[in-house]
Amino acid sequence: MTPWLSIVGLGEDGLDGLTSGARSLIDNAEVLVGGDRHLAMVPPAADEDRPRLVWTTPLSKLVEDIVGRRGQRVCVLATGDPLWYGIGVTLARHIPIAEMRVIPVPSAFSLACARLGWSLSEVATLTLHGRPLSLLNGFVQPGARLIVLSDSRDTPAAVARILDEAGYGHSPIIVLEHMGGPDERIVNATAGTWRETEIRDFNTIAIDCMAGPDAKVQSRVPGLPDDAYRHDGQLTKREVRAATLAALMPTPGARLWDVGAGAGSVAIEWLRAIDHGSAVAIERDPDRATCIADNALALGTPTLEVVTGTVPAALAGLPPPDAVFIGGGLTEPGVVDACWQALGSGGRLVANGVTLESEARLIALSSEYGGTLTRLSIARAEPVGGFTGWRPLMPVVQWAVRKR
Repeated sequence: MTPWLSIVGLGEDGLDGLTSGARSLIDNAEVLVGGDRHLAMVPPAADEDRPRLVWTTPLSKLVEDIVGRRGQRVCVLATGDPLWYGIGVTLARHIPIAEMRVIPVPSAFSLACARLGWSLSEVATLTLHGRPLSLLNGFVQPGARLIVLSDSRDTPAAVARILDEAGYGHSPIIVLEHMGGPDERIVNATAGTWRETEIRDFNTIAIDCMAGPDAKVQSRVPGLPDDAYRHDGQLTKREVRAATLAALMPTPGARLWDVGAGAGSVAIEWLRAIDHGSAVAIERDPDRATCIADNALALGTPTLEVVTGTVPAALAGLPPPDAVFIGGGLTEPGVVDACWQALGSGGRLVANGVTLESEARLIALSSEYGGTLTRLSIARAEPVGGFTGWRPLMPVVQWAVRKR
């Protein structure tokens, strides 16, 4: 099908920064779509009667309108690169790329790196536009360089507070406003000394993370310290958690079910370890479910979905997983069967047991489905009177299997 939808990225220089081909898509469109700022860049012709559609809340209504105009020449005006945290991502979920033309201009990330001399390939990029500030918690690490799309003029001050409270108060923060236009401005400070209040809404934040002596150091590699979580004792311990994530094998975009989630540690570290993944933590205890949600915010994974209920009933209606971890309820009737049936070909299931009953169940499952059994024995050095001795944790039997 001939492309009927065009998505044209605009910079601060407006139409002057476009190629002749991109300008032609705008001039010949029968319908223009965009925000007020973008539409104002296109002067209305004296005889122009084409519709101009402005973004709506919720956005889904306007997306439906655009899809319904298939066959008309529709041009969407966007900021920078429409497929980098832009409207192009949303539209591509509803319209085949063969029906679209996407014309990007340099993104805020590229422009910021050009101003700072940073290598874009060595920078972590994220957006806080319309998203929780707690996302930042998953990226702040010693030596990390971040470029962040702001939600508003208030975002830099909020980011500075998060960094300072986490022990990264010496981290330089550079706010870049209206890059590429006549109103471009750069504001420099550190997280601990940030006092700037006259910030424009359209801004991008660059952060050079510098850890202080008391900074929270939380790697994205699985195996966060146990005290990183709030819990009531139902927590997959650090060493076992790292082995569990290794057996689950997180891959980009994959979805996890964490069944009997306890404190949610496995699901949270699954999300921290991969890009664009998703996870559901299923927990029958309401207090623990609340604790999971708090841990997810504190550790930078606010997208974690928390379902309160008993398995297998709580699994009804959930999108199918690519991997399942069973940390609780292993001996309950129907739990393993429901999880196994939900897995597609190539899906992975990992289950941990600490009781003799759960160990017997895992041995039986291994005989039925195959897979591997591993016994994990961990001991930690702790004070014993005036000396130090090894205090063993309860041994854990782990079953890991891939569905053929």
